[in-house]
Amino acid sequence: MTALLQLAALCCVVAGLVAGGAVGLATRSLRAGLPVALDFWLAAGLLRLGADPGWTSLLATAAIVAVRRLVTWSLGTARTR
Repeated sequence: MTALLQLAALCCVVAGLVAGGAVGLATRSLRAGLPVALDFWLAAGLLRLGADPGWTSLLATAAIVAVRRLVTWSLGTARTR
């Protein structure tokens, strides 16, 4: 089960790169593609946390959540200017 979750997490990382790049190319804006990629990377972090519930996985997932929140917030404030 752990190997399957690790493989699924790796697939989420790759899907995040592909989907984020595709959205970025389609809209010609990095601002649109980055949140999409971060959502996939958050899913990968949660899968890794499920595979190996340790402090390292928890801290990595928390870091992804913090970066995602910060990027989403900063992109939202940049649009209102």
